[in-house]
Amino acid sequence: MTRKNDVVIKNHRTKYPNPITLVEGQRVRMGELYDGPENWHNWRYCYTVDEQLQGWVPEQIIEKDGEIGILTAAYTAKELNVDAGDRVIFLHELNGWSWCELESTGECGWIPNECLSTEQ
Repeated sequence: MTRKNDVVIKNHRTKYPNPITLVEGQRVRMGELYDGPENWHNWRYCYTVDEQLQGWVPEQIIEKDGEIGILTAAYTAKELNVDAGDRVIFLHELNGWSWCELESTGECGWIPNECLSTEQ
């Protein structure tokens, strides 16, 4: 069955108030791979070439050329600030995070999967 709506079961607050936002074809400098206790694989820390923005980018959309990466799709690292009990519309999942729309505001962003309870 397709996942459509989720309920937030754990508060989440972003630690990145200025998320990296990239367009398809944009070049980035690639940094470290994420290596934390969570089950979040395939995230690479990237910097825009002008170093104005930085953040975590999914490896799946980076075509590597040495230490430079070229984005194969548009991407934003925007996270949603949510509270337990909020309802969200699930849109897609990637590397332990879900891209969701907050029902109360229509705002979209990433939420860690461990903060969500799936309704089917």
